[in-house]
Amino acid sequence: MSLLDILNRSRQKEKPEVVPVLPKDIYAAGALNLADTIAPAALKVDARELELGEKFARSYYTISYPRYLSDGWFEPVINMDAVLDIGIFIHPVETEAALRKFQKKVAEVQSQINEREGKGLVRDPMLDTAYQDLENLRDKLQQAQERLFDVGLYLTLYGESKEDLDKIEGDIRGVLDAKLIYTKPALFEQEQGFRSTLPLATDELSVHTKLNSSPLSSIFPFVSFDLTSDRGILYGINRHNASLILFDRFSLENYNSVVFAKSGSGKSYAMKLEILRSLMFGTDVIVIDPEREYAQLAESTDGRMFNISLSSEHHINPFDLPPVREDEDPSDILRSNIINLVGLFRIMLGGLTPEEDAIIDRAVTETYALKDISGNADFSGVEPPLLSDFESVLGGMQGSESLVQRLSKYTRGTWSGFINQPTNVDINRQFVVFSVRDMEDELKPVAMYIITHFIWNAVRHELKKRLLVIDEAWWMMKSEDTASFLYSLAKRGRKYYLGVATITQDVEDFLRSPYGRPILTNSSIQLLLKQSPTTIDTLKEVFNLTDQEKYLLLESGVGEGLFFAGLKHVAIKIVASYTEDQIITSDPSQLLAIKREKARLEASDGASAAPQ
Repeated sequence: MSLLDILNRSRQKEKPEVVPVLPKDIYAAGALNLADTIAPAALKVDARELELGEKFARSYYTISYPRYLSDGWFEPVINMDAVLDIGIFIHPVETEAALRKFQKKVAEVQSQINEREGKGLVRDPMLDTAYQDLENLRDKLQQAQERLFDVGLYLTLYGESKEDLDKIEGDIRGVLDAKLIYTKPALFEQEQGFRSTLPLATDELSVHTKLNSSPLSSIFPFVSFDLTSDRGILYGINRHNASLILFDRFSLENYNSVVFAKSGSGKSYAMKLEILRSLMFGTDVIVIDPEREYAQLAESTDGRMFNISLSSEHHINPFDLPPVREDEDPSDILRSNIINLVGLFRIMLGGLTPEEDAIIDRAVTETYALKDISGNADFSGVEPPLLSDFESVLGGMQGSESLVQRLSKYTRGTWSGFINQPTNVDINRQFVVFSVRDMEDELKPVAMYIITHFIWNAVRHELKKRLLVIDEAWWMMKSEDTASFLYSLAKRGRKYYLGVATITQDVEDFLRSPYGRPILTNSSIQLLLKQSPTTIDTLKEVFNLTDQEKYLLLESGVGEGLFFAGLKHVAIKIVASYTEDQIITSDPSQLLAIKREKARLEASDGASAAPQ
């Protein structure tokens, strides 16, 4: 026995009755169809609602519309966080019959107007407006510019209880009443209303309002939140309505973004796609890459790849100072750099006591003074000191024995090749990647801090549109000093036309840091891709996600998730062209195939160039 059979039987009863679906009825029918499978265990029909198993349903019909309907008036109802079915029935009215009725109606209104004029009464604006509207619509019908329709708009709401239904009803009717659109519950016709909103195309309520083509078009139901602007790059496809998500991060209140995703869900793929498209629009991009995932992208776009490790030929001197601009005070630049260096030594030396902190601060200042660098003069073009110079100054200070001993591994020990060298890195390219994959895990926070500080000096020196990408940002969140510096970048970057994009798979570590949530707050764009069950509850709380959005993130495929921009968010699917995919892919099988194809082409070129 199908659901429709149950509904037909219940309609014949004089009183509401629970009609169970008995297994013997299905067995006697000899077949189990789809309706039997999806039908509830029981159905109870009341005057104001239906009880479908453990759920409650209540149906409404629309009885009145205002004189004008604006575009998108139905969108708040469709996008409301509630479970509901909508039935829209459109019955065309023959234009010839409509014109005959219009002629009669126009004559009636004209007669009322003439009667009032004959009695000397004051003109009735409502009658005049009605007459003008009828005449205008009649003209458009005659010229085939409009058509007339009998329209039925029905809603069926669902809830766990009658109280839930009352709350949802209040929300929806509040939205519609504010737009002068009035609805009524289908009293004693809940069964007909329920069936009218099922995907069966049966209009059993037959409560219609006449609408012409223009206002009818405003009821178009297939809408959802869009994030499409007239400029920017393509981030992906809206999974709800297949519209394009076009956005320009540099048009928001700040230019920062965060990406949270589990390993293998496509976070680096999505970021590389944004980088590739941003480069086409003239944005300079700098990446701190812990796993060397951006090497192929740098090679394909004529970018620069710097490998930072203990044995690398690329070095960055943390004592470097940026050139002083005309609108800057040299003393402020020097003071800021000294504070950053003290934070660096705090990471390198495993923490500092208050006494050691003061010693380090004084030693850094004296080290700069040895090179005639002070806040009283322009130090542009002056050769900066090295870490070994700092060690010499520190060794001559009282109470610094422990500090010198801990520092020696960076100047004379196994880590001496890392930072005790002059800077030989030039980032004068549109796309630059710093790879720290070959750096020891213990030194990665130090390396990322030094690189980020070097980039910040370059950003402050020359104003241009830049994007700084920090992949696996949880490395920087492990230390309070690196996390604090990252937060200062996110907060101050807007003044220098800099957007900071942080990517992490370790959500717990990122948000556990005292700077994690402030960085998130200072990011206008957030991208959540597929999540693991262990972190989803934390994200649900932080982003105020609904249960549906929570399950969407758990069940999403690679490159699917939620895209937040400002106050709006949509379900997104990251889509790349074939050429883009070949450039940015991180799939080992694809990378191996590309490598083999390159080797084959090189061998083929070599063979063709060989002397005959």
